[in-house]
Amino acid sequence: MARAVITIVGAGNVGAAAAHLAALKNLGDIVLLDIVEGLAQGKALDLAQAGAIESYNCRITGTNDWAQTANSDLVVITSGLPRKPGMSRDDLLTKNTEIVKSVSSKIAQYSPDSIVIVVCNPLDAMVHCAAKVTGFAKIKVIGMAGELDAARFSYFAADALGVSVKDIKAVLLGGHGDDMVPLPGYTSAAGIPITDLLDQKTIASLIDRTRNAGIEVVNLLGGSAYYAPAAGVVKMAQAILNDTKTVVNCCAYCRSQYNTGGYFVGVPAVLGKNGVEKVIELALNKDEQTEFAKSLAHVKQLAAQVDKLLE
Repeated sequence: MARAVITIVGAGNVGAAAAHLAALKNLGDIVLLDIVEGLAQGKALDLAQAGAIESYNCRITGTNDWAQTANSDLVVITSGLPRKPGMSRDDLLTKNTEIVKSVSSKIAQYSPDSIVIVVCNPLDAMVHCAAKVTGFAKIKVIGMAGELDAARFSYFAADALGVSVKDIKAVLLGGHGDDMVPLPGYTSAAGIPITDLLDQKTIASLIDRTRNAGIEVVNLLGGSAYYAPAAGVVKMAQAILNDTKTVVNCCAYCRSQYNTGGYFVGVPAVLGKNGVEKVIELALNKDEQTEFAKSLAHVKQLAAQVDKLLE
């Protein structure tokens, strides 16, 4: 059986970390692509040599040439400007639309049957851009943000509860931004809703910290997070390439679910070999419905700006 081919566009921190994790899980052969001469080649060589120590057995290629990515099964878009202190995700929209447009056209040209995972910000808008430019079926274009946000919410909840983070299963909705909608009623510790274990004031503080977790890292590092985003990418890649039907928090296309009216937005979804195989629709209380509607309105606003830039 032929090995899967994973192309990671962008050999920066997120791309390189994702390549390493994908190699450790032996998900397939990896092509690391970047526009900077030598960057992808050097990191690919370093990663390939690490395989002798870490016992992974996949081919890792670094390149500046899109032709070497041809017929990839999965393409991950990490290229794009990262946030700096004082920047919101929305501040990246114009430049990253230009980058994602260019990358997406190359994906459509060289790997027309691939599934695409988008990582760059503003996330939901960039997924919209990639889907529009590639022309791929919407179930085959997905955004990595929900798993990152869920990981952050899980970590903060575990810390507050004094339990293993492996026991926490978090669920979120909405755009990847300050108006994301963590759902404490659907977030559990070993199956027990955290609403039964923590008071409302504590839960509210966890939600607030989760919404601001990205900028917390940016302010500490002077740049965007990369270990946790890379882990989110590889969890999604594993579900798709191994067809595990895993429920993942991600940015997926919703036509009627949650009354979205046809937009890419954060939801829990089942991922498998076809991409998004099912969007899971949850019953929301009135406050959650209001918060999701607010978040969705922001997503729609950014998507409209992308449409104008693509004209």
